[in-house]
Amino acid sequence: MTQTATSPRTPTIATDRQLVISDLHVVPTAERGREILKGINLTINKGEVHAIMGRNGSGKTTLAYALMGHPAYEVTRGEVIWKGQDILRLSPDKRGRLGIFLAFQYPTAIPGLSVASFLRTALNARMRPLSGEGADTDISDPLRGGITMADFRALVRDKMKLLELDEAFAARYVNEGFSGGEKKRLEMLQMAVLQPEMAILDETDSGLDIDALRIVADGVNAQLNPELGVLLITHYQRILNYIKPDYVHVLAGGRIIASGGHELAVRLEREGYAPILLEAGLAPDTDESRAAAGALGADDAA
Repeated sequence: MTQTATSPRTPTIATDRQLVISDLHVVPTAERGREILKGINLTINKGEVHAIMGRNGSGKTTLAYALMGHPAYEVTRGEVIWKGQDILRLSPDKRGRLGIFLAFQYPTAIPGLSVASFLRTALNARMRPLSGEGADTDISDPLRGGITMADFRALVRDKMKLLELDEAFAARYVNEGFSGGEKKRLEMLQMAVLQPEMAILDETDSGLDIDALRIVADGVNAQLNPELGVLLITHYQRILNYIKPDYVHVLAGGRIIASGGHELAVRLEREGYAPILLEAGLAPDTDESRAAAGALGADDAA
């Protein structure tokens, strides 16, 4: 992802326990004239769960991808401070090594690569420092450091037990032939093994039935701790019945237009997005708002 030059600005002050997003503006690289995010401001502390809710096309996934440095998006303004650094100036792998993790809405299959090999390579990469000795280590070379196989196996067994996964899961190829629930459980296993300090969960509930949703939510809840901050992106209130957020934010028009506690998500389920959009001075699409409200109710009843 690229970042265009901007005029000097007052430095954002953040502690090492905060991810601070300031005035974030993002456009798609293929269509730079169309601004998707128009000034996102958000602070997430370790130990907190923040839920971002919004209709289709509101920019929720764009926010997730911009935070991790996806090349399809360009930051034109703003900064994101984490551990004293503006991570927008770092490559995606360095953001990961700083403890930021993204669980994808649509995980990709990698035929021929076992889950175990994938996890060990990812963990060794996560353990590399950003600079200094070891920063340029070739983690694909098993003779040049990294976690030992014995320690890795013990770690994976422990995490699979935590997530109630059969050990045979580790021998399967990454997401090949996986059900929607299995793909999301693998995302949770990655999160457990890599032990991030800030996790971005992009519509983890997408495509899951009630049973699969409960299993995945249990996997997230098992990992919540005072050293982990979570940004949970979702359309629906349903997953928030299982993963209790400390804060709920509504994204529309490229900005966060409302923030509150869990009661805000309950209101969205009951009323749809239209009333909140109107309160923010936005003109909602009536038909789309009705569809959103209907989908919220139907999805919760499923």
